[in-house]
Amino acid sequence: MSEQTFVTVGRRKKARARVRLTRGTGKIIVNGKEPADYFKTEDFTRSALSPLTTVELADQVDITVKAEGGGLNGQAGATRLGIARALEKMDSELRVPLKQEGHMKRDPRSRERKKSGQPGARKRFQFSKR
Repeated sequence: MSEQTFVTVGRRKKARARVRLTRGTGKIIVNGKEPADYFKTEDFTRSALSPLTTVELADQVDITVKAEGGGLNGQAGATRLGIARALEKMDSELRVPLKQEGHMKRDPRSRERKKSGQPGARKRFQFSKR
């Protein structure tokens, strides 16, 4: 019998993360590297892998992530959502604890567009009275 693979997508800001989850020994790969090497800071790594610690399955599943677009913060958030969705696909009873911890929600915050006649989204050019 072939191993069952659960494939999901997580998004945050401009970043996308394609997550493949299978039952295994706890091996996690993000874009061909260890999560700590790829995300560089401990905060991003902890954020990305937080769904696994919530449901305590870190040593029972193998995860491969392909993250692209945006920055490391957005990719960590996208990875977090992708992993949560994959865990829910694997076992629907995990939905309640994942949802209580806020892992199942897609973060809608994104950058605000630059407006015309201004140097940025909110910043204005210096006002000159005379």
